Amino acid sequence: MALATVLAPAWHGVRAGPQLAYLTEAGTTSVPIGWAQFCELNAADCQARPARVENVTLSRAVWTQLVRINAHVNATVEPVTDIDQYGADEVWTYPISGRGDCEDYVLLKKQMLIRAGLPASALLITVVRDRKGEGHAILTVKTDRGDYVLDNETDEIRLWHATGYRFVKRQSQDDPNRWVTVGPATAPTAVASP
Repeated sequence: MALATVLAPAWHGVRAGPQLAYLTEAGTTSVPIGWAQFCELNAADCQARPARVENVTLSRAVWTQLVRINAHVNATVEPVTDIDQYGADEVWTYPISGRGDCEDYVLLKKQMLIRAGLPASALLITVVRDRKGEGHAILTVKTDRGDYVLDNETDEIRLWHATGYRFVKRQSQDDPNRWVTVGPATAPTAVASP
């Protein structure tokens, strides 16, 4: 009951408008080294070429799943840097120790959402520059109402342009092992597509 009360106000803000807030893609770019190393150890989770490329149809039930999984992972994973946990600069892995950094949160959220029935092609690991100009990973969810962000920095799910981040690159919808440049993160009308 309490969760439903929390979710209801957030859902009212999810409406299709005259311009949907989608990121634009500007071509192929380099694959993050952390993703390449993750795929060496987790080949089944890095399968290329989904059978169908699709966006999520954003219903109240899907919104509830997104909110629950985002909040659950944010609450149960303890933030720690890769240096502190592994003694290395960049390690992308599932946070099986209960600890992790932003990429680890994203990997777990993506895995849980796929298991909940959302299409993998709509769940894209995305690299951004945060408000301090530092590298950060988030999960972009491509929906019929725009590109929404799941972030370990907040339980609030926002459209990409409401994050304050500068978007750099993300996985391609048609192949998770191909990455594309995205952005620019300016006014949404400048980068929204019909």
